[in-house]
Amino acid sequence: MKKQIKGSLYLLLATTIWGFAFIAQSVGMDKIGPFTFQAVRCALAVLFLIPCSFLMELRSCGVRESAEKWKNPTLWKVGLICGCALFVAASLQQVGLVYTDAGKAGFLTAMYIVWVPVLGMFLGQKPPFTIVFSVVMAVVGLYLLSCMGVTQINKGDLLISGCALAFAVQITCIDKFAGELDGLRLNCVQALVVTVLSIPFMLLTETVNWGDVLACWKPLCFAGILSMGVAYTMQVNGQKSLEPTTASLIMSLESVFAVLGGWLILGETMTPWETTGCVLVFAAVILSQLPTSIFRKKA
Repeated sequence: MKKQIKGSLYLLLATTIWGFAFIAQSVGMDKIGPFTFQAVRCALAVLFLIPCSFLMELRSCGVRESAEKWKNPTLWKVGLICGCALFVAASLQQVGLVYTDAGKAGFLTAMYIVWVPVLGMFLGQKPPFTIVFSVVMAVVGLYLLSCMGVTQINKGDLLISGCALAFAVQITCIDKFAGELDGLRLNCVQALVVTVLSIPFMLLTETVNWGDVLACWKPLCFAGILSMGVAYTMQVNGQKSLEPTTASLIMSLESVFAVLGGWLILGETMTPWETTGCVLVFAAVILSQLPTSIFRKKA
């Protein structure tokens, strides 16, 4: 029970950070490109997590023993798998934020909760019947949230929708492969993978101005140290002690904090149709994770 409470608190704090990180990502890209932001952000996370891995183990083991834990081949294999999935997800999200606002992006990203049970089907897991209603409701919500006209859809919304699927893959990979691996080290490896993969795109598609990068140090530090460094480590550790359904439901609250942050900090507003779409998407997220037993009549 204590582990479950601890895991729930980990995920709740992580989703709070992620929700407000949408604001940092959106503000940061006023001056620098999406891949520049992502590369620097994840590099900061790596630089933060490596010394943390040693400092947190000073009492339990020596520096040499702590360094030996980095040589675990399984850590690097799983980190590479999760890191590639995270790179795709984070890249689609980062570029999508150029064309859509933070609040809408938060709700669209929350669609990964709907995709998680769908991916479970390919792993032999039978999804609850509520997933059918969830998908229909989510599609209607996405239409209301993303449509700019009868035949036109915001390309940023499409990119964020793709990022939701990639995040679902990353969540599934952590649930399947993380096991007893150290959460901090695993997150550090996946952050390193995202950094390495982001650099070529940064150099080929963007002009890097280090003066502008330094001017964005506040959103970069928030998104790098807190969101990528702290929150993703909490995600790995939180998922270990909770059922996937409970963990996913808690993580879906990220969208609420994103909208709250957009309203409080950026002064963003949404049309009635977009608001209705947000409500439907969030309802689909919750419905997809409810146990089917609550809908059955008692014998």
